[in-house]
Amino acid sequence: MRKLLTGFIFCIASLTAQAAFAGPKVEFKTTLGNFVVELDGDKAPKTTANFLNYVKSGFYNGTIFHRVIDGFMIQGGGFTADLTQKSTDAPVVSEAQNGLKNNNYTIAMARTSDPDSATAQFFINVKDNQALDYPNAMGNGYTVFGKVISGTQTIDAIRKVPTMVASAPRMGRMADVPAKTVTIESATILK
Repeated sequence: MRKLLTGFIFCIASLTAQAAFAGPKVEFKTTLGNFVVELDGDKAPKTTANFLNYVKSGFYNGTIFHRVIDGFMIQGGGFTADLTQKSTDAPVVSEAQNGLKNNNYTIAMARTSDPDSATAQFFINVKDNQALDYPNAMGNGYTVFGKVISGTQTIDAIRKVPTMVASAPRMGRMADVPAKTVTIESATILK
């Protein structure tokens, strides 16, 4: 009886631990297919809240994956199809020290050289990118705040799109732009 009770308690504890890490889920519908990310609001609360605000406002709808580097990452969430950068909210403070790693299929915030400059742009790692983890060579990492839990075939299709150098308003030229536009048609919080 004691073994049975111990096993039952272990099962309940395991289920509780799994539920505690189950964060909000966001479904992206793109011109190359759909994918779902699960966010970790416990380890990256400010980043998760920031990202969800953009999702709720419809900000990502109609943006593109503007930077694709196979064997590294795919980046999106900041530019329209004509490569015009969208206006954003104030930057969010870095949470790169949260212990989450830039592993394959994780989602992280893009930023400038200032670690506290992330706004709306995000990237999805298409390999394990330890060089982006905290602490990296520059002393700062990139904030991971979730992972792709379904639709990895869509991520793989996006990373294989041929790229080019393209003209971008107010920026001159941008490299690694998909030759065929990959549009985020919608980003929706799943219930």
